[in-house]
Amino acid sequence: MTLRQHLETGATTVCRAWALERRDGQIMGFTDHDGDLAFDGIIFRARSGMTAHAIEQGTGLAVDNAEGFGALSDEGLTEADILAGRYDGANVRIWQVNWASVEERRLIFQGSLGEISRQGGAFRAELRGLTEVLNQPQGRVFQRGCAAVLGDGQCRFDLTRPGYAAEVPLSAARDTVLQLPPMQEFDDRWFEGGRLRVLSGPAAGLIALVKNDRRRPDGREIVLWQALGTAAAAGDLVRLEAGCDKRAETCRLKFNNFLNFRGFPHIPGEDWLMSYPTSAGHNDGGSLFR
Repeated sequence: MTLRQHLETGATTVCRAWALERRDGQIMGFTDHDGDLAFDGIIFRARSGMTAHAIEQGTGLAVDNAEGFGALSDEGLTEADILAGRYDGANVRIWQVNWASVEERRLIFQGSLGEISRQGGAFRAELRGLTEVLNQPQGRVFQRGCAAVLGDGQCRFDLTRPGYAAEVPLSAARDTVLQLPPMQEFDDRWFEGGRLRVLSGPAAGLIALVKNDRRRPDGREIVLWQALGTAAAAGDLVRLEAGCDKRAETCRLKFNNFLNFRGFPHIPGEDWLMSYPTSAGHNDGGSLFR
């Protein structure tokens, strides 16, 4: 029997099941049924207190939306993980399931987690449909700076090359300020504008952007733009990747990657709008800015 045939009987045993897949690959299952369910290799826990409001869907290009609600639990979603950003952009799938025969089910929603709010020991999450990506800017931007992200498919720079990344233990950590060994082989400000990834400890898997990188007499000081969601501690292993300020000179001299530069360094600025020829100048039809 299919789920549709089951619904047509009039006496139904249906519930909803959610699967969340975080960016680190961890998959968690929840259901609003009073008992655990299992299918597709996922166990859907009933003790999460997870519920869902109505799902709005359409056949056009409008963004499908829904909302999930649940209690924060040590066995499921925890406040610490939400604050750390581990669920930001997580993939979401929702099924309507016959809990008496889980083979009878249908996928009713697929998308990602949007804004998550917390209040009174519970969380409320916005669910964004697949058409959400249509709201994002597409195509190239005409600007002097590079539009690529260092190491991505457009940049094509290999960050595993020697001299462009380092894995070291933290000497100390306080809010946005991290202390590391001197690493004399790297110039001052080498990692400024780069990424820091935590490899061990409670904050493992979290990524932050580097604001400042300074060599000090007693070590190296890294300042982050924003504190990690879960605090790192001395001894935690981190990976630092070289920073890029998106300038053509940096791409050419620091990374030797100018062939893949995704900006327009010679695009004229706005000053040319106010320029005009004068009799005192050399008017040969060429550029007014030399």
